[in-house]
Amino acid sequence: MDLQQRINAFVKLGAFLNQFKENEVIKNDTIEANDLFFDGFKHQLKLAQEHNGWFTKQNITFTLNNWSNALTNNNINQWIEKYNFNTLNPQTIAIIMAGNIPLVGFHDFLSVLISGHNVLVKQSSNDKHLLPFLAKYLEVVEPDFKGKIKFTEEKLENFDAVIATGSDNTARYFEYYFKNKPSIIRKNRNSVAVLTGNETKEELEALSDDIFRYYGLGCRNVSKFFIPKDYNFDAFFNAVYKWHPIINESKYANNYDYNKAVYLMSEFDMLENGFLMIKEDDSYASPIATLFYEKYNDISELQQKLAADSDKIQCIVANGFANNEITFGNTQNPQLWDYADNVDTVEFLLEI
Repeated sequence: MDLQQRINAFVKLGAFLNQFKENEVIKNDTIEANDLFFDGFKHQLKLAQEHNGWFTKQNITFTLNNWSNALTNNNINQWIEKYNFNTLNPQTIAIIMAGNIPLVGFHDFLSVLISGHNVLVKQSSNDKHLLPFLAKYLEVVEPDFKGKIKFTEEKLENFDAVIATGSDNTARYFEYYFKNKPSIIRKNRNSVAVLTGNETKEELEALSDDIFRYYGLGCRNVSKFFIPKDYNFDAFFNAVYKWHPIINESKYANNYDYNKAVYLMSEFDMLENGFLMIKEDDSYASPIATLFYEKYNDISELQQKLAADSDKIQCIVANGFANNEITFGNTQNPQLWDYADNVDTVEFLLEI
């Protein structure tokens, strides 16, 4: 199977995913193999929602829309144009996937297959319905993928390298267990925002998407923001109000109530608006329904601090703060060339 065949297959997958919108699901009869897969995928979406209460229809379809937009011929070619796949020796790459947001391991899956390797996937039990079905679609529209994609729930065996995503605790296990294999091992990371107090209402509204999308469960979700000492929270609270219906989601509301009770009993100072609590805290990882903040005196000192803590940070949302910053509202819209932990997965795969 040559590179163009692999590209074509993922472009077809992107077109297939484009049928499943949040507000409407419309079957497109021009999509290849649609009669085989359309109704089945609708069923898988239903199963995914029933299995994991965090995987709402809105969150799943947001993910599918992102991938349908990403998997175009132009995007894929722009992504891979700097790599040379001609000398690749196909091997089996194991991927241990997280399950915090829908299809969170898809980029690794895509990277392995587009490179020409075989993939052995160990999924999280929280996100097990969507990817195997999409893999079957790939095998039908490109039969040469058959035998190159395997899933397992057992101990990983017969693989040459591994990409594993987990917590700081599981990373220690991964590092020991895979010490003799080439590996990318990802730990806990969080995203932050840097505010000056001069943000527009539109920027702050966009920031609320970075905070609340996927209930804040992703490493690209903003869990903490840095503010000047005299910051007025009124504009921020007004801007994030568009997300207030989130409190009607039972799992989110339960976390909100629990964390609020903990803060009140512990007599922590915090501000809250009925669906979000903000608390001054040095940590980067905040609980669900909570946003931490920290005050700064000097921008250059803050730049040094975040540079020193770069191994804890996935994204920095700001306007004119850092070279690698992300604009407000775009943390959950990464491009194919935006790699987790800023580690080039394809480069790793080509060097094995």
